[in-house]
Amino acid sequence: MNWSLRRVSLLVLLVGGVGFALLAWLLVPWHPVPWPVGPPVDPQSVFSEQQIARAEAFAVRARWLSLSSLAVSLLVASVLGFSSLGRRLMARAPGPWPVAVALGALLVLLIGRLASLPLGLLLRDHVHDYRLSNQPLSAWFVDQSTSLLVQAVITSVGLVVLLGCARRWPRTWPAVAGGLLAALVMAGSYVYPVVVEPLFNHFSTLPDGPLRTSILKLAAREGVHVDDVLVADASRRTTTLNAYVSGFGDTRRVVLYDNLVNDEPQAETLSVVAHELGHAKHDDVLIGSLLGALGAVVALGALGLALGERRQLLTTRATAVPLLIALSAWANLLAAPLQNAISREIETRADVTALESTHDPAAFAAVQKQLAVRGLSDPTPPAVLQWWFGSHPPALRRIVIAQSCDQQVFPGVC
Repeated sequence: MNWSLRRVSLLVLLVGGVGFALLAWLLVPWHPVPWPVGPPVDPQSVFSEQQIARAEAFAVRARWLSLSSLAVSLLVASVLGFSSLGRRLMARAPGPWPVAVALGALLVLLIGRLASLPLGLLLRDHVHDYRLSNQPLSAWFVDQSTSLLVQAVITSVGLVVLLGCARRWPRTWPAVAGGLLAALVMAGSYVYPVVVEPLFNHFSTLPDGPLRTSILKLAAREGVHVDDVLVADASRRTTTLNAYVSGFGDTRRVVLYDNLVNDEPQAETLSVVAHELGHAKHDDVLIGSLLGALGAVVALGALGLALGERRQLLTTRATAVPLLIALSAWANLLAAPLQNAISREIETRADVTALESTHDPAAFAAVQKQLAVRGLSDPTPPAVLQWWFGSHPPALRRIVIAQSCDQQVFPGVC
C-alpha cells in the first residue's frame, strides 16, 4: 500500500488517541474517594480572617503576574512562529542542520524568557515581599539560566529527532518520530531525578532517628520499596513546605524538603510522606510518563495533518523551529485542562492512601492547613483557573475529604 502522509498522520493520531483514552480509563482513578464526601466547608471554619485576607491578597497579584507572563510568552512564540520573522532569523543559524536547530531553539526560548523577564522579576519581588522566598537575586538568576538551558536541551533533542525523521522518511515521519519521541519521554522521566534535579538542589540522606524509622515502617506496611529517604536543601530557595516522588524503577526517589523535616511535627510530616508513598505505591510517575508518551504520539499525528503538503517546512534547515515551538506552546496550553484533571484525581488517590495508611485524619487536615498557610494558597481559587491550571485539589477539598473519613462508619480506614 502506498501510504500518504495524511493517511499515516491520521493513523498515528488514531492510535495515540485510542491508546491515551484506554490508559486513562484503566489507570486514572476517576473516583478515588471510597467514602461519601461531605459538602464544602466554610473557609472561615479552617482559616482565620487574617490568613484568608493575606492569602487572597498574595494570590490576586501573583495570579495576574503569572497569567501576564504566560500571555507574553505565547505572544512572542506566536510572532516568531507564525510570521516570516522567525524564518528569517533561523535562516542565519550557522553550522550543520542539527547544530542550527539546537542554536535556533535556544535563541527562540531565550527571546521568550527575556520578554517575560520583567514580569518574572516582579513576581519574584512579590514572593519575597510575602516572605515565601529568601533566595538572593543572583541565585534566582542562576536558577532561571539553568532552567532555560535544561529546556533548550530537551527541546533541541526533540526537534532534531522530529526534523531528522521528516528528512529521512518524508511520508511516514509522524509514525517514526512519534515512536521515538514517546521513547524519549519515558527515558527523560526515568533519568530526570539523577540528571536534572541535582542541578537545582543538593540531596542528603535523612539521618537515622524516629522520623526515618517511621517512614521506612510506613513504606514497608504499604508494600513500597524505599532504598533511601532524601532531604533537599529547599530552604535556601523557599519557605514553603513540600515533598515529592520522582522517577520510576530504580531511579524512583522520595524527597522531603528540609524545612518540612525541621519545622513540622512528626505526625504531620508522616502524613505528607504517606501521600508521596501513595504515588509510589500506585506507580503514578510511570502512569504520567506513559500518558505523556502517548500524548506525544497524538501531537505528531496532529502535526502531520496540520502541515499536510507543507512538510517541506520541516526539511529546510532550522526554519521550522519557531513554528514548532509556537505550536507546542499552544498545544500545552490547550491540553492543560485534561492534564490537570488527571493530575487532580491522582493526587486525590494519594490523599486517600495517606489517610488509609496513617489512620490519622486530624494530622492530615492539620498539615493541609499548614501547607496552605505557609504557601499562601488561595482557599477559594477562581473555578475556571482551578479547572485549567490546578494540578492539585484545593486545600479545603482535601480537608473535607479527611473530615469525611469517619472511623465509626468506615472501621479500619481512618
